[in-house]
Amino acid sequence: METLAKMLSEARKQKEMVIREVSQECGIDAALISKFEKGHRIPKEENLVALARVLDLPLATLRKTWLAEKIYQILEYEEHAHEVLELAESRVEYLTSKQALAIEALSPEITEKLEVLDQLKEAWFHKKPLNQTQLHKLKEYFNIAYTFESNRIEGNTLTLQETHLVVNEGITIGGKSMREHLEAVNHSEAIDYIEGLVKSEIDFSKRVLLDLHYLILKGIDKDNAGRYRKVPVRISGSSHVPPQPYLLEKLMEEYFIHYENNKNKLHPVILATEMHERLVSIHPFIDGNGRTSRLVMNLLLMKHGFSLANLKGDLNSKLQYYKALEEVQVNNNPEVFYHLVIDAVRSSLESHLEMAG
Repeated sequence: METLAKMLSEARKQKEMVIREVSQECGIDAALISKFEKGHRIPKEENLVALARVLDLPLATLRKTWLAEKIYQILEYEEHAHEVLELAESRVEYLTSKQALAIEALSPEITEKLEVLDQLKEAWFHKKPLNQTQLHKLKEYFNIAYTFESNRIEGNTLTLQETHLVVNEGITIGGKSMREHLEAVNHSEAIDYIEGLVKSEIDFSKRVLLDLHYLILKGIDKDNAGRYRKVPVRISGSSHVPPQPYLLEKLMEEYFIHYENNKNKLHPVILATEMHERLVSIHPFIDGNGRTSRLVMNLLLMKHGFSLANLKGDLNSKLQYYKALEEVQVNNNPEVFYHLVIDAVRSSLESHLEMAG
């Protein structure tokens, strides 16, 4: 295989340029370029882009070679390199192949559960219209519980009562960080935002996704709020490795194509579950992926007449949630995750019906 060093050296010579001229054109130190050409150093990505431009090399081809050499550098002394590569290959296949956009036939167990959900949704529909007092109490109860649980999954330590006081009373809780306060307020605003989208019949889109993420990180990380990440990330405690940042635009484009192609075909609960899992697996943001993915799920559920579904954040529930996600991400098996979300939707509908009287 042709090396990156050889590609750079031969391209420079074909253009009849000396290293000093390349250095002046692309703003990279001449000594560094010399090391790149000798194979003693691997360029940074921004160096690669500049060199491709100056040397008239196709960036896509150059980047493939560059990535291959970076992988080799990581695995050069790894005893189980072949196993690592095989595992990585299966994950890349899940995230990038067209097969990842196909939906497997639903099992009889899932189909039966969805029929029960449809009956419960119909019963909930016939409970409306509720009076304003009922609506306010239901919204306050379920929105605060959802904010509490979704933030708890991500490590927020505010209790349910403290979350209520912060969001509804504007009270500052002693001993709790400013970030935890902002996470509660931001998440509550994000719920209001998706409720507004449902009322206005505004469909899910890239703009909606970025607005949701902006609300989640508002005042916490202004540089990354509402923007796709530009650096690699790892998910703590998970075997799943999210894709490199240069893959995100294409993956997110396919993500929204998947939504458009299936929004009128899939059962709404399966669609919401799919869009949740795929987003958190792509992990397009530096932070806030989980909260944003669960909000997307609930936006799609509410858009189709279902109530707000709440995935719990206690230790046991959180472990089940992460294991269910990993079952899809690593083993390409969505069944466990379907069951988990469907059960949460059923619990929500039953609770809404009970409280509505």
